[in-house]
Amino acid sequence: MSLATPTLAPPPAQIPVVPAPPGHPRTRLLALDGLRLAAALMVCLYHYAGRGGVVAASWHQNPEQVFPTLSRPAAYGCLGVEFFFVISGFVICMSSWGRPLGDFFRSRVARLYPAYWAALALVTGASLILPAVIHAVRPDEFLVNLTMLQQPMGAPRVLGVCWTLWVEVRFYALFALTVVLPGVTYRRVVLFCSVWTLAAVLSTAAGDGSWAELVVMPRYAPYFVGGLALYLVHRFGGRLLPWGIVALSWILGLRTATEALWHPGAPRNPYVAMLVVTLAFAAVAAVAAGWTRRAAWPWLTTAGALTYPFYLVHEHIGWFVIRVLHRGWGIPPWPTLLLTVCGMLGLAWLIHRFVETPFGPRLKRALKTS
Repeated sequence: MSLATPTLAPPPAQIPVVPAPPGHPRTRLLALDGLRLAAALMVCLYHYAGRGGVVAASWHQNPEQVFPTLSRPAAYGCLGVEFFFVISGFVICMSSWGRPLGDFFRSRVARLYPAYWAALALVTGASLILPAVIHAVRPDEFLVNLTMLQQPMGAPRVLGVCWTLWVEVRFYALFALTVVLPGVTYRRVVLFCSVWTLAAVLSTAAGDGSWAELVVMPRYAPYFVGGLALYLVHRFGGRLLPWGIVALSWILGLRTATEALWHPGAPRNPYVAMLVVTLAFAAVAAVAAGWTRRAAWPWLTTAGALTYPFYLVHEHIGWFVIRVLHRGWGIPPWPTLLLTVCGMLGLAWLIHRFVETPFGPRLKRALKTS
């Protein structure tokens, strides 16, 4: 069926944009800020109490023995990444509407890099003090990591979580070249969502290891597409076509998340994984539908500002702190966990206050001038 069919996707000029009531955009943005922090805390609990590996050495035993009750739900915290991707699709569509490609590029660079560089410096310094938490970083590894292109270059990641940034960067590139460059419209976003979904399905059918796998990202595409479509719901109302895209993205997201996390004998329950993915879509859908208008608490603005630097530093620096507090100073597990999370939030505030706030706008202006 053609996208020009009036009942499904009328031309942009025929789609009325319902004006938001006073304070409405701000309220919705605050709700998204709260969801961002919730997703970051999910990932944080996974790294501290829901997995083994290096964190087990920091606790001096597997987190299953340290937190027998918490470790089971914390094991699903890794799905906070998928939650982030749904939110990212919504926010990128919202922030790019009516903006030229240059503005989109500058805003992404100024948003991502200052806090990222600060986190790299902190983790590299920690690697020199306590290599047991992260291997000592060589100069060439550090320099390549500064570009955020360490994965395609085959270099070790200094920040364990930065693999998600490589996924985000590929999404930005796809969306910028195909939608932002010609100008963001309802039709272009719908066409982008439709083509990307089809390409993701075909890429999965063709198998892994191809260029299509690298560019199309079939495992993560449903979450970004779902977020994009939910912004269309937010902007243009509850039309059938964007809700249909959301529903299809949710179904495909259930499949990719379950396939990645579950296999016979695995500690995770596939039904719980499906529930977490469903709640992620439902939470952003609630924002899109206007059900979170009363969530206008000022502290949510701070929560949103802390999310990105907190996400960057919480893993390796947090393991470092756990090792010092629990193994070095003998503080019990629960107080150590709470102190570490609070400490990482405090560190995130320092990065936001003294790195992002002063240097982000300067970088953006410098890019515009050049």
